[in-house]
Amino acid sequence: MLSMTGYGRSHVNRDGRDLLLELKTVNHRFLDVSFRMPKALTFLEDTLRELIAQSEMKRGHVDVTVVYQNRRPDANVVTIDQALLAQCVQETGEIARTLRLPPPNMAELLTLSGALTVLPAEEDARAVTTLATEAYAEAFAQVQAMRLREGEALAADLTANLSQTEELTQQIAARAPAVPQGYRERLEARLTEWKIQTPEPQRIAQEVATMADRCAIDEELARLQSHFEQFRACLTAKGETGRKMDFLLQEMNREVNTIGSKASDVQIAGCVVEMKCLLEKLREQVQNVA
Repeated sequence: MLSMTGYGRSHVNRDGRDLLLELKTVNHRFLDVSFRMPKALTFLEDTLRELIAQSEMKRGHVDVTVVYQNRRPDANVVTIDQALLAQCVQETGEIARTLRLPPPNMAELLTLSGALTVLPAEEDARAVTTLATEAYAEAFAQVQAMRLREGEALAADLTANLSQTEELTQQIAARAPAVPQGYRERLEARLTEWKIQTPEPQRIAQEVATMADRCAIDEELARLQSHFEQFRACLTAKGETGRKMDFLLQEMNREVNTIGSKASDVQIAGCVVEMKCLLEKLREQVQNVA
């Protein structure tokens, strides 16, 4: 079993190019990928998105962060606006002569005039994509290792809560046959209390049989047991199991609600309340299962 929570980080440096890639995954109903990277590297999105789509990540929100620095000599393009610079030289020269001041030097002219422009050069898409792909592979391996560890912890918690739910189901199953007898005893005690002439035993038996049929929960218990078995199988299954487990919990909750409404018994009602609490815990945990 895999959790949807994971983190991975990889740093690759080659030929003056330095790239850091981070992957962070959290729970989400569907696969949702978001990117944070320099605008000049947006060409990496398609490649990284395809790698994620082809991976074992079928659900979850994935944050991809790319930090990049190019230290190569050709990383920047220097441009000088010669026409603007010439105009600045002429104008400042005239002002300097008028005011009898020394003319500004070239460094000052370049700084003040804005004639000097330094812009990042266009990146080599193939080289940067190779670095990003290498960094992604390492970061993804770390993510999967963490998701596996988290999944094992999740499976242990789910197993413990499922076992408690099964124990409560067994208690309900053991208590269910006594419900009609308890109803008979309460009915006879009430008739005596109200000083009503006891009807024929056949009439009481008929009333108890009607009540027993109305509160029968054998089918619900059988379906619950089937759901438990399928849920337990998901705990050790490979691949995407979260959606199936979520569906099974919905069906379990439906059966438990039916048992609670049909079984007119205090002990069974108490078990139902505890089961619903456990099913809610299971539902919250399953939201993070891949």
